[in-house]
Amino acid sequence: MNNTWSHHAARALVRPLLGTWVRPNHITMVRLVSGAIACLLLTRASPRAALWSGVFWLISVFLDRADGELARIGHLQSRVGHLFDCYTDAVLNSVFFLAAGIGVAHGWLGSWAIPLGIATCAAMLACAWLSEAYESLTPPDVRVWEGAWGFHPDDALYLLAPLTWLGWLAPTLVAACVVTSVMAVVILVRYLYLKRRLSQQALA
Repeated sequence: MNNTWSHHAARALVRPLLGTWVRPNHITMVRLVSGAIACLLLTRASPRAALWSGVFWLISVFLDRADGELARIGHLQSRVGHLFDCYTDAVLNSVFFLAAGIGVAHGWLGSWAIPLGIATCAAMLACAWLSEAYESLTPPDVRVWEGAWGFHPDDALYLLAPLTWLGWLAPTLVAACVVTSVMAVVILVRYLYLKRRLSQQALA
């Protein structure tokens, strides 16, 4: 999971920070702030706001890789840091779509925009919670989704910036609502199946 192109780039960036006062939680905090700014700008529904929203969002998504890489190569992992990172990811990745719904409410989606944003936000939160629950039952190196060819499914979050710049947020929101809802159901089924299998093994 940590051998994607994005992780390699983040690893190279944070390596000079080893031995300094900078800690992974500092990077996570900057990610949280930059991501929050991106979401707030997204609600403004103007070309200038969309431009800067995309810039701040790219920074935030990249920093999500950087904090974990600094923790790993600097042996700075902690339970508090892990939870801070997980909660930050879940909140920002979900609220982005809620902000998108607010931002495109005056477009062709009309009154459907905000409900779609809320539904996608809820589905993203469900995906995050279910993924954490699933991975709590598996070995440390097992994840819900595996990547390939140097990419991970989470890398799709980078695409939200150019989609914002191109003014394609409305169709993106519709697609995201469908995809995240399906993902939540798939993860739920996998979690229940794994939990049942583990229970059967414990009784055997």
